[in-house]
Amino acid sequence: MQALRTAATGMAAQQLNVEVISNNIANMNTVGFKKQRAEFQDLLYNTIERAGAQSSEQGTIVPTGVQVGGGVKAGSVYRITEQGSMTRTDNQYDLGIEGRGYFQVLMPSGETAYTRAGNFAVSDQGNLVTEDGYQVQPAITVPTDATSVTISKSGQVQVTQAGATAPTVAGQLELATFVNEAGLDAIGDNLFLESAASGPATTGTPGTTGIGTLLQGYTEASNVDAVSEITALIVAQRSYEMNSKVITAADDMLQATAQLKA
Repeated sequence: MQALRTAATGMAAQQLNVEVISNNIANMNTVGFKKQRAEFQDLLYNTIERAGAQSSEQGTIVPTGVQVGGGVKAGSVYRITEQGSMTRTDNQYDLGIEGRGYFQVLMPSGETAYTRAGNFAVSDQGNLVTEDGYQVQPAITVPTDATSVTISKSGQVQVTQAGATAPTVAGQLELATFVNEAGLDAIGDNLFLESAASGPATTGTPGTTGIGTLLQGYTEASNVDAVSEITALIVAQRSYEMNSKVITAADDMLQATAQLKA
């Protein structure tokens, strides 16, 4: 019975949906996290009677035909890149991005990764790094005798050293943008890699056309909304239950057929 297989695809689809939603909820407090949504597509149809086929010698045609669907499959799990709210931390090395753009991070492999998580720190060498110790690019080095660090909205880093009255420029941060941000390849640890779908990175100074600005002493919160996620979870759960009832009904019909006597 086709209904058994169709309902099974529905259960598998809703299982994937719940897994995506659970990942969103788990990352509600992850800095710079972007929620995801699962999208689905219907499967190939079995055409019993084709629409438009001639139904008589007088030239009448079938207006709608008969097509029976084969179920559902996962089409994509896309990332929603809308802005998260800014959370004040009062840490002079924390940076939030207001608008488009990603920080550039040098990986141990030599690759450049990208992140929205601006909870940075200073290494033992004075370099600005992520919480895993990966160096932010372009490289920023803070002198050991620096008494304060100021980072402007445009990404210019100024440090005031002990005994000095005027700050000096320690470097200039840049942000990377992509034509299709949702196409970036997530590798965990709040990091993404460039992919064929995202297109190549375009780097520039914060605040210029098409690039966001920086906010020192803040980090960008996750854009997960608890209410919408719980609502989506309930809908997915009910859909799973309804598909399971279709399997039960189809099984009862098969049992009734098997019990028929000649």
